[in-house]
Amino acid sequence: MLTSLRRLTCAAVVACSSLALMSTLRAVDNLPNIVLVMADDQGWGDMAYNGHPHLKTPNFDAMAKEGVRFDNFHAAAPVCSPTRGSVLTGRTPNRYGVFQWGWPLRPQELTLAEALKQADYRTGHFGKWHLGSVRKDQPTSPGAQGFDAWVSSPNFFDLDPILSERGKATQFQGDSSDITADLAIQFIKESVEKEQRFVAVVWFGSPHNPHKALKADRELYADLPKNAQDFYGEITAMDRAFGRIRDTLKELGLRKNTLLWYYSDNGALPKIGSTGGRRGNKGAVYEGGLAVPALLEWPAKFPEPKVITEPCVTSDIFPTLLDITDLEPDKSRPLDGVSLMPLLEGTVKKRSQPIGFWDSPIRGIGTPAKQWMEEQMAAEKEGREPTPEPQAFAEAGQIKEHFAPQKYPGHSAWLDGNWKLHRMEDPKTGAVSWELYDLANDPDESRVLLAEQPERVPQMQEALERWLESVAKSLNGGDYVDKP
Repeated sequence: MLTSLRRLTCAAVVACSSLALMSTLRAVDNLPNIVLVMADDQGWGDMAYNGHPHLKTPNFDAMAKEGVRFDNFHAAAPVCSPTRGSVLTGRTPNRYGVFQWGWPLRPQELTLAEALKQADYRTGHFGKWHLGSVRKDQPTSPGAQGFDAWVSSPNFFDLDPILSERGKATQFQGDSSDITADLAIQFIKESVEKEQRFVAVVWFGSPHNPHKALKADRELYADLPKNAQDFYGEITAMDRAFGRIRDTLKELGLRKNTLLWYYSDNGALPKIGSTGGRRGNKGAVYEGGLAVPALLEWPAKFPEPKVITEPCVTSDIFPTLLDITDLEPDKSRPLDGVSLMPLLEGTVKKRSQPIGFWDSPIRGIGTPAKQWMEEQMAAEKEGREPTPEPQAFAEAGQIKEHFAPQKYPGHSAWLDGNWKLHRMEDPKTGAVSWELYDLANDPDESRVLLAEQPERVPQMQEALERWLESVAKSLNGGDYVDKP
């Protein structure tokens, strides 16, 4: 239910536009349960099944062998918060003002949780939020964005965290991934008891810096340096927690008709993370900052293992789930993702449209979760108001023009099959430079092919700039029927 504060923030937008979504369910009882699991800063190569020389990820490896493995999956942005918003909206991050880490999701956006409630799903969020507030009755909290149950952190979290349980600061003990899995499993069991289908959004806080693994997980890598022990130990803990979720679905008789989807929020960390040989790291629009591991399992629909090599992106998750549940999107809001069902079912060999990326030069917003949650817990005990949150949280519903027409500062890219065009605009001078790569023959983006592709380049440039214009229009409020 929308809070009264959120109603004040976006009033007619939510009432008239955000929930303009009608269900034409074919077989209501056969819709799958949905579990969406995301890592925090796990690169494409940070998996044993992708050839990592040290990591032990037996549960991920098993699913890669038995389910659907995406070998060309991308985060919608090279940092966390923007990608998280893409999962919930099916849209590229600049459309809804989540430019970098810490920016809140606009209350006017239609989220996956809000959409699936139209198909009678019980909704839950567990773990890292990083799209605004996790305080009670705030318009950017998980509860205000459509989640019935939520135990969330404003950012990454480590051992023995304080999390927000529907707005109340609550102390937990143990490894962060184990805790997140416990919360999701509890939600799944409660949903079974209520005889209600569910969508559980499970966002781990690992393996984000600083790395703090349990002793038993570090000992698996005892012959490596201490920082590697903690980093790899966090991924192993995440693997264990993911395996427990998967096992629980099997134990409850839910595995066959549950869609379980795993991915990461951006590419590999510098120095310690693995890009699998791709150029760049977290924060870069090159493949090392965008390519992430991704796995999917839905035995009722896809009983045999398969590998998807076409480019895919986190923005595809929302439209894919709408397709599965026969929900119609609000056509006034452009989606940047596409349904992957045709690819998964094998009815097509190529994705239906290219993928756009746009990393803006706007600075991120600091969100020190540990400090904030400790302060919130102290304020609750003392019966006082906690310290005010960043002004951007309170102003998340305000529409402000950020980009003038024809000005798209930062680094954008257009991925069309194996061809990737980069556009870099200097935010001060407005000077634009271009790069083109053939990822099929140059996966590390080292050979610029602008001169060698005289016909391809203008077409891709035009398509990218049309897309950027559309994104800027959305950012400036063009998608909302009634602007607050």
